[in-house]
Amino acid sequence: MFNNDRLLVQILLLALLGACLWVLAPFVSALFWAAVLAFASWPLMRLLSGALKGRESAAAGLLTVGWMVLVALPLAWLVSNLADHVRDATELVKNVQVEGLPAPPEWLIEVPLVGERLVRVWNSIDAQGAAFFAGLKPYMGQAGNWILARTAQVGGGMVELVLSLVLVFFFYRDGPRMAQFVERGLERLIGERAEHYLELVAGTVQRVVNGVIGTAAAQALLALIGFWIAGVPGALVLGIVTFALSLIPMGPPLVWAPATAWLAWHGDYGYAVFLGIWGMFVISGVDNVLKPYLISRGGNLPLVVVLLGVFGGILAFGFMGLFLGPTLLAVAYSLISDWIGQPQPSQPALAARDTDDRPS
Repeated sequence: MFNNDRLLVQILLLALLGACLWVLAPFVSALFWAAVLAFASWPLMRLLSGALKGRESAAAGLLTVGWMVLVALPLAWLVSNLADHVRDATELVKNVQVEGLPAPPEWLIEVPLVGERLVRVWNSIDAQGAAFFAGLKPYMGQAGNWILARTAQVGGGMVELVLSLVLVFFFYRDGPRMAQFVERGLERLIGERAEHYLELVAGTVQRVVNGVIGTAAAQALLALIGFWIAGVPGALVLGIVTFALSLIPMGPPLVWAPATAWLAWHGDYGYAVFLGIWGMFVISGVDNVLKPYLISRGGNLPLVVVLLGVFGGILAFGFMGLFLGPTLLAVAYSLISDWIGQPQPSQPALAARDTDDRPS
């Protein structure tokens, strides 16, 4: 009878847990990013809390307001600049429809093999501008719908970002209690190895944060330097966009490649060649060196496990997989290592020390 009652309680607890997860499902992404942000910046929270003599709520509030200002102001400025660029592009399309295309640039005919053909296509489009834009109308409608859908996604992402910045306050304020709660739950579940797996998860997330954010910052700074040297307008805006796109694989070329084409279009061939080489080997090349170094620094896991987790996680879970992927693989790798009896990195050192301490 006792066992039946215990089983019933466990079933009810699982049902209650499932209902709670169902309620929280719409906020999973915001909760996840709030937790990652709080964890990554926890040293700042401890420093500020110490400066305020242990007033955790005040420290959490100040840090949250700081994040809101740090994120909201650049985003508002970026959206404003992008709106100006969209307005300029719209005016350009209208002018082309009314006045036609300008004369083809001199460099176009010098393109090997296809230069003359490109000039003929250019002149044909200029001569048949009305018919050309009439033929483009169906595609422009589809492009407009695509942009509208992407705008809705961006709007949803902004709401999610704001919610994450609100939730991060509670992660700051109640972080130690949450960590203690999770640790006790894991101890009940897996016993004495709970602390080891918590440290494993924490270390993996921290290394991924350092690798991803550090590499994105380095690529943005290098891109900004390249844009300034080449004289690309809006270099600071493009640098910020490079930082955002650096968080996804193959993101930076989406910024420096169009900038290189813009320079070539305006006849700045020297700067176009410079920016193309700078983008290929410096901006994008640093990703292949700095990210693996920062991710593997101070860790005992094979680098390939973490890197496969990063890229596979993005494909499986979207942007959240950037952290979920390597964490899941790291925990699985450690569990399998424990199961097959493979010594952990700390065990050989202990064994060697015990051997040295034995009397000869």
